[in-house]
Amino acid sequence: MRWTVMPAGGPRGPMSRPSDPVALRSPVMLRFFARVMDRQLGRNFHAVRLARPGLPDLPEGRPLMVVANHPSFWDPALFMALATRLFPQRESYGPIDAEMLRRYRFMARIGLFGVAQGDPRGAAQFLRTAQPLVEDPGRMLWITAQGHFADPRDRPLRLQPGAAHLLARVPGLMALPLAVEYPFWTESRPEALACFGAPVEARPGEGPEAANARLTGALEAAQDRLAGLSQGRDASAFDRLLGGRAGVGGIYDAFGRARAAMTGRRWQAEHMPQERADK
Repeated sequence: MRWTVMPAGGPRGPMSRPSDPVALRSPVMLRFFARVMDRQLGRNFHAVRLARPGLPDLPEGRPLMVVANHPSFWDPALFMALATRLFPQRESYGPIDAEMLRRYRFMARIGLFGVAQGDPRGAAQFLRTAQPLVEDPGRMLWITAQGHFADPRDRPLRLQPGAAHLLARVPGLMALPLAVEYPFWTESRPEALACFGAPVEARPGEGPEAANARLTGALEAAQDRLAGLSQGRDASAFDRLLGGRAGVGGIYDAFGRARAAMTGRRWQAEHMPQERADK
């Protein structure tokens, strides 16, 4: 990944040296924004769903990073929802474009650190910032390894090398592939779907190119599996982590509620039968 840490204060300001994401992270701010992101996901999606069987079994006390594809603006919000529910015992961190961090400085308070796209010094600076984070088993890193927005069905998958370099450098590190999609099914709002793949473990003596090939294959396999589940539109293949909004809204839903009340029936906003929608 062509990343470099850039300070929130700009290249010539008082914060011209790289900032420490651990020192800047605020648990209070993180809890606040986790609630905000949950509300935003609930308002904009029908549901947040995790493909069964869910999170793979992971050995305790091992360094960990999640390596995901990058289809949407919504990826950071989804990562936050997954982190708070699935990894409450770990502190989560992740890179973000340095320009975005300069615009939204609060993001440094929730574990994000800036990286500059297209800077030849970026990869080395990213590794200097990210490696200490993944070396601590009480922390974890979330990476959108494609380095840019990409359709989840694009093949072949191409990952930037940053995650592979971490695998080659950090003994015992585990990379957990994460595939995400945001398809429309039968509701007016889309589904937020996530699927973990088989973990990729660091191998002694393995170089970054070989590690990148294994990681690419594992993430592509997770994306292919999620694509099949997404096309199947069977919510029973997923666990629902967060419920959102259903129905069309407005006058249509108001009329439906009134008609259900007059006939003594239970109002159901979903178009899909309830027993199939969320098992």
